[in-house]
Amino acid sequence: MSGASLIVATAALVGLQLAEDKSLSTLPLAAQFIAVMLTSIPAAMLMKRIGRKESFILATAFGFAGAAVSTWSIIESEFTGFIIGVCLIGVFNGFANYYRFTAADSVGQGHKSRAISFVLAGGVIAAIVGPNLANYTKEVIESAYFAGSYAALSVLYVFSLSALVFLKLPSIHTHGRVERKQRPLREIIRQPAWGVAVICGMLGYGVMAFVMTATPLAMKHHAHGFADTSFVIQWHVLAMFAPSFVTGSIIRRLGELQVMFIGGMLGFACVAINLAGSSIMHFWVALVLLGLSWNFLFVGATSLLTRTYHSSERFKVQALNDFIIFTTVALASLSAGYLQFHFGWRSVNVGVLPLLAIISISIFLLAAWQKKQSSVAT
Repeated sequence: MSGASLIVATAALVGLQLAEDKSLSTLPLAAQFIAVMLTSIPAAMLMKRIGRKESFILATAFGFAGAAVSTWSIIESEFTGFIIGVCLIGVFNGFANYYRFTAADSVGQGHKSRAISFVLAGGVIAAIVGPNLANYTKEVIESAYFAGSYAALSVLYVFSLSALVFLKLPSIHTHGRVERKQRPLREIIRQPAWGVAVICGMLGYGVMAFVMTATPLAMKHHAHGFADTSFVIQWHVLAMFAPSFVTGSIIRRLGELQVMFIGGMLGFACVAINLAGSSIMHFWVALVLLGLSWNFLFVGATSLLTRTYHSSERFKVQALNDFIIFTTVALASLSAGYLQFHFGWRSVNVGVLPLLAIISISIFLLAAWQKKQSSVAT
């Protein structure tokens, strides 16, 4: 997460300085999400075959290589090389996204939402480490702005590997239990709860990535320095993950649908603030609201998804879910730069309103369906 927040704060700006066509400045960040998307299904297949711990350890090699290639590419002013570097980091992230599912699958049903939340709570440290690491190391390598940031990023992957060596996980096979027969994937995805979980996870993450990706470019356009951009991104990431200490408990009290609905409303509030002005305060408040919106939608959607499959079905359902989510995120990141460059900050924010509306409507429809099913059952 620290690496991800560093990339969010810097990738579009590095793209802006390396790309001949400035409208492609967010292509590296989008390429990273494309790599995450393409890795999601193979990662799940590999974890099923060799185990999650071994797969996570292997993934750190991709992260380290990606940081090294990115550093070299910035020094040599190679835009294509930088894209390749962040793609390798994206492969690592494609595996790391299964940390939350690994936690959920390691506990009982009543603790899944809290397990997911506690894993994501690691982002609180990331909010401090990532943007500050980018800011304090951006000029370490002379005449290569941000090369030092990506050199420092490689150290984070060494720390990640060190932590994984000591990780103990339950076997991917059950002990003394009879697994339920796996249902066809088409039967699982016909569940209304599955559809809403994917819609809220996909669009909630997409809205966040769309607005977040364009923010450094918008702040630069409005003459705010990188220190201010780093400050805003830091608080955004903090807002994304700090609620995770309590989101799981809130879900247990209110339920996934109520928490996700609140997340959607926070998304609307973010857009309203962004449309109201372009001062540092406007960017700061809006990005904090955006982070809170993402947390409630993403944790809620992940928790709801875990209710739609049996243990024996987890790998294929989780893989499909993340493939869909990060396909959306990649498209959002790529289109954000184009829209910001050609049409401006206002268009970026207006563009996410239909997606937030779809989220709200889908939650309302599932709540109505569940209420109807409950009344029929009684």
